[in-house]
Amino acid sequence: MIKVYTQSLGCPKNLVDTEHVLGSLGEFLAVDDLEDADVVFINTCAFIQSAVEESVSAIVEVATQANEHSFIIVCGCLVGRYGVCELSKEVPEVNLWLETKDIDNWGSLTAAAVQEYFGIELSAEKRQSFVYKNVSVQIPVQQRRLSTGPSYAWLKIGEGCRHNCSFCTIPSIRGAYRSIDKEILVPEAKKLTESGVKELVLVAQDVTAWGSDSADRDLRPLLDRLFALDGLERLRLMYLYPAGMTDALLGYLKEAGEKFMPYFDIPLQHAHEDILSKMGRPFAQNPEIVVERIRKYFPKAALRTTFIVGFPGETDAHFDKLFNFVDKTRFHQMGVFAYEQEEGTKAALMPGQVEKSVKEARRGELMQLQAEISEEILEEYLGERLPIIIDREHDEWPGLYVGRTWFQAPDVDGITYVSAPPDEEIRPGMIVEADITETQEYDLVALA
Repeated sequence: MIKVYTQSLGCPKNLVDTEHVLGSLGEFLAVDDLEDADVVFINTCAFIQSAVEESVSAIVEVATQANEHSFIIVCGCLVGRYGVCELSKEVPEVNLWLETKDIDNWGSLTAAAVQEYFGIELSAEKRQSFVYKNVSVQIPVQQRRLSTGPSYAWLKIGEGCRHNCSFCTIPSIRGAYRSIDKEILVPEAKKLTESGVKELVLVAQDVTAWGSDSADRDLRPLLDRLFALDGLERLRLMYLYPAGMTDALLGYLKEAGEKFMPYFDIPLQHAHEDILSKMGRPFAQNPEIVVERIRKYFPKAALRTTFIVGFPGETDAHFDKLFNFVDKTRFHQMGVFAYEQEEGTKAALMPGQVEKSVKEARRGELMQLQAEISEEILEEYLGERLPIIIDREHDEWPGLYVGRTWFQAPDVDGITYVSAPPDEEIRPGMIVEADITETQEYDLVALA
């Protein structure tokens, strides 16, 4: 059995890609030590310069620390941004570079290349033919190797992006938006729920764009099929483009029932019309429109967003409007990024680039405000009994579990610590009712 070391950097969409590629290898042993690995797989991120640097560091670490017989594979946004030609010159130790244009065949290419390199046939119950280097080879039928445990799974429903935000590199890296067909997605989701997964989290660069490039026209035909799945208890939508939050979609979600989590992750990016216009964002005149529309249908909705501070031309007055907007709107969850000048984007060439110290100061101010807002919101849940989905046991404290309530998405939000009396069984994947006994800035503490 081959031993595989994996790093999946960046967003959940990358993680889904990684899980699909790993599923193409059939049975293997996952290892944590580079020196033990037969196969090393790195899925990179390159959305911003700091992500590029992290990805390069990961590849260099692999090239210098992996054993000399390891088969090294690199894919993802770094490859899409800089190209195989340039990267292979810098790191010749990499055996296989997977290009973004071949994403549908990453799993098959990986399996075929690994078989050829080791001169073995990967173990699998089902096999399929795949042409590799003009030769037909038998490789395992691709299955998804889930890495998030029994409680939740990401379901990537689209590839690429159809928008042209002036600060963003994604369209140039991943290409135009392409919906993944529901006849692929629904069977994948069905397998996940049949395996015990309780919560599906839909992700894409723009989830609301799903179906816009097909006969489905919008997201609702896919959601109809997903809500009908046996075993599914929670459906969460992430990466919702503001312009996609229409009355038609919100009205549909209001009638969807208890499986839908009334949690809306909408990256607004700013609140001032001047900056939004320069960014190429919707609701440039009034970003409150989308907030008011959601709260019309879901008065108690949990709102999550991200903002960019220090965008070219952002003045103190622009930032003050953003600060006041956050103070007024009271998001459950919020992330703030200091603008990074990305090569190849329109914004990188704009006049009025803001000093790094100013950007960091503004980010700190906004995050401090959000910490206060979050603490106040969570205090409102003290003493309430809430359903908590259990993700895992705590790494250090026996009898303590890490979970999430309905307004906490995996990885990006706060968590709920859950304990229980010794005679009550709790295990990952369960949804338990628990009393909130303590609240913190971003986290909750509960007793089942």
